Amino acid sequence: MNLKKSTSHQSLFYLLITLLVIFNGGNYDVYSQFNFIFITIFFFYCQKDINYKSHIRKFYKENKKIFILYFIFLFYLIFQTVPLPTELLKFFSNTKYKLLSDLNYKNHFSSISLDPSKSYFSLLNYFSLILYLMLFKSIFYKKRHILKFYLFLSFLSFFSSSVAVYFYLIGNPNFLFIFNNSYNSATGFFINRTVFACFLNIGFLASLEYLKSLDISSKINNEKYFIKIYVRLFLLFITIGIITSFSKIGNFLFLILIIIYLFSYLFSNEKKNKFIIYTLIAIIFFDIFILGFYFGGEKLIERFSFLQNELSAYTNSDSNEYFSYSRGDIAKFSLMEVNNFFYFGYGAGGFELLFKNFYSQSNINFANHAHFDLSEFLGEFGIIGFSIFAFIILLSIKKIKFFNSKNIFLAIFITLILFFDFSLHIPLIQIILILMLSINLKKTIR
Repeated sequence: MNLKKSTSHQSLFYLLITLLVIFNGGNYDVYSQFNFIFITIFFFYCQKDINYKSHIRKFYKENKKIFILYFIFLFYLIFQTVPLPTELLKFFSNTKYKLLSDLNYKNHFSSISLDPSKSYFSLLNYFSLILYLMLFKSIFYKKRHILKFYLFLSFLSFFSSSVAVYFYLIGNPNFLFIFNNSYNSATGFFINRTVFACFLNIGFLASLEYLKSLDISSKINNEKYFIKIYVRLFLLFITIGIITSFSKIGNFLFLILIIIYLFSYLFSNEKKNKFIIYTLIAIIFFDIFILGFYFGGEKLIERFSFLQNELSAYTNSDSNEYFSYSRGDIAKFSLMEVNNFFYFGYGAGGFELLFKNFYSQSNINFANHAHFDLSEFLGEFGIIGFSIFAFIILLSIKKIKFFNSKNIFLAIFITLILFFDFSLHIPLIQIILILMLSINLKKTIR
């Protein structure tokens, strides 16, 4: 394959990921539509190349069952948005039928989804995921391509962190499409600080994987030597970004990531990996002695206590009333509503409307997500859709080589976010997680 052609295709792929980062992790309905259009055009453009086409066919054949199940899942999401005779909702979604009856709904047709427009954009996003994965496996099919991808994520995280820390230091003013004055912390291109911290954790992970590959390599030329220095600087800035986000779950994941890699290398039989140990120890000392001194010792420990977010109350008041609620209350509400939409769910992206319609304090406009991804996925898809989704995950796990530091961290990352946040609903996080996990699919990387 022509080297220039391969590089140009990879560059276009990088551009799409970069745009996701710049526009709030792709977490806008309109952007989901544009993202779907761009990735679809790019996908069909790549089909013109015989080599890419053969890579996609091979990847499909090796994972045929997973692909078939995923397409069934996509058709299920379409079914949730299709207008059905209102009387049929007694069977498919009795709770929505009662809601429509209370509102004296006159139309004879309505979908299972509480918010069909949101479900439509979510469908486009889930369709985009499979296209990103297939393109990734066809374009990044050699080990050196994967290393370039790691380096790209490292640089992108460094860039995002630098922008976020700069805006944090000047008081987080709004600038063009950057709206980050809702927190007294670094968020950069992202509206939510935890999503930002989660992205930086994955960037930190990619940086370590890149350094690990260079450490194992027997050939280190001058170019790679200087890249090592650059990546260590990237790690430093990414660390500052994670810490100044003040996201407790983000900082806790950061701590877990460092511990996993330290233990992995301390008990490894390979003697070439000391460089990683020195890098991680330097990061720890920088964290504790410099940033710990700057922010104060109590904040150094406090920033890891992510469970405090679930217990601390959010308050709202006006001239007539005062009430308080916590993320735990919202998570409990989302879990209770799963039973009301047990079989077919309330539609992907429907939680915000569910919250506004059913929560006891209807004037709360905070919760567009449940801060409990597991219950939100259950509620969106229902037990039928969630079972299909879970079966896809189980089949995928069988195909992934999990016993390495990267995938152990990603498993912990996914588990914590499922129970304590909503970042797994963000397109950028979904895409990067799938791509990072797919790197270790059996029989695909040469």
